[in-house]
Amino acid sequence: MVQAMVSVRTSMVSETAVLNDGKIKAAKARESAYRLGDSRQLYLLITPSGGKHWRMNYTFGRNSAGKLVQKTLSFGSYPAVSLLDARAKRDEAKRVLSQGRDPTEERRAVERAEALERQNSFRAATEAWFELQSGWSLQKLRESAMENEGKWSHLHADIWTVDPLARWSAVHSRDVWVSLERDVLPVIGDEPIAKLKAPAILALLRNVENRGAIETAHRLRQRISAVFVYGIAAGLCDSDPVATLSKALKPVPESKHQPSIVDEQPDQAGRITAVRQMLLDCEAQRCRAQTKLALRLLALTAVRPGDLIGARWTEFFDLGGNEPTWIIPAVRMKGTKARKDSSDFDHHVPLSMQAVDVLNQLRRLTGKFLFCFPGERQANRPISENTLRALLIRADYHQRHVPHGFRAAFSTIMNERAKELGNDGDRAVIDLMLAHVPQALGERNSPGTLVSGSEDAYNRAAYRPRRRQLAQEWADILFDGFWPAETLLDGPIRWAATGPGRPR
Repeated sequence: MVQAMVSVRTSMVSETAVLNDGKIKAAKARESAYRLGDSRQLYLLITPSGGKHWRMNYTFGRNSAGKLVQKTLSFGSYPAVSLLDARAKRDEAKRVLSQGRDPTEERRAVERAEALERQNSFRAATEAWFELQSGWSLQKLRESAMENEGKWSHLHADIWTVDPLARWSAVHSRDVWVSLERDVLPVIGDEPIAKLKAPAILALLRNVENRGAIETAHRLRQRISAVFVYGIAAGLCDSDPVATLSKALKPVPESKHQPSIVDEQPDQAGRITAVRQMLLDCEAQRCRAQTKLALRLLALTAVRPGDLIGARWTEFFDLGGNEPTWIIPAVRMKGTKARKDSSDFDHHVPLSMQAVDVLNQLRRLTGKFLFCFPGERQANRPISENTLRALLIRADYHQRHVPHGFRAAFSTIMNERAKELGNDGDRAVIDLMLAHVPQALGERNSPGTLVSGSEDAYNRAAYRPRRRQLAQEWADILFDGFWPAETLLDGPIRWAATGPGRPR
């Protein structure tokens, strides 16, 4: 065993008394550094600036000349490290020396282990996993956000995308990262991934549950589990402690479909009458003509509200011809990243005569802008979906019908009509018009596996003539006898903010 020996510095003034707090507090700075000795080689170094630092000199091993090597251990500064704490550190160092080990190297090993743990933190693993799935560079994202006062939008994801062939769409990537930064990383981000256990993560998920976000808690569990799976593959941890935590969470409540006015009606005639009356009620409201035209076009096309409000004039073709069509780029459509990245999955919306009428009148209002429905305050951004929702609420359809409800109305009425007319093949056509991802039918005529991409493309092309016929039939059902779209341009915009006239 290597013999440890204690050495002191002869260049300093020496005091030999055993220390107490009174002596330490009374010690004043001098022109040169000096030490106050305590028992068993512990001393306090007093610097000219008044600092008081715990030290212990010792020798360990020999150099190439065969002489003992003198070393110094630092235990921190007083009063942050008390006299009792310093003595405990000294005793631990002496214990290590008695075992023939160097306390300085032991400390460095601990520091290296701690640094490795920080490097292998849950945050580091999460960022590596996220960048792999999203194709984003988080460093570039943060740099971009700093230039915009910390704000960022997935619409600018091209700036920080380094792998365009990654699995996730920009919208999904945004949702995942925002949820992790909000609910997960502030709680467990700095913990070593290998030391995280199920109870700590369950407590995190319980906090999310307690604010009523039960479905969010389940999604977070899935994302945390995916990080652990990545960590196992990368050699950062040995197991996934949250793999079975879903059984410890509250069950996800059954999803409520978005309300549609057709839900209130038991028969086909009642559904059609209810939709037409709702359109009449909304168009009788005082608001911008652009908003009424947007609602009318949404009803006619049954596209998703997000696809409508983001519509650009460059997406419309042959409005004066025989086959007017709205082509919504796949990148703006709901679906997987693979579908979004391929123009083969652009959504072709055949336009009825009534829809063309709406667009012709709308062009008089917004034709000079990029968006068909630009915002009132910022023309370079589209209106919010809440604009249409607010119109429905003002027309007394709160929780009875939402913008997305036109899709349910179209599907319900047109499928029932196909059944009545014996046109069973229209069901697949209607699904294509709603941009549903097609599924093959099983033996019991129920949806099964997804059809192949080539079959999907063939169906979308083959059914296009029938889609145009159904679009016109739907428009005729909705707007038979209605006033032309031009009439909406002359209606009152809104009530005055003050003065008589506003209903009480």
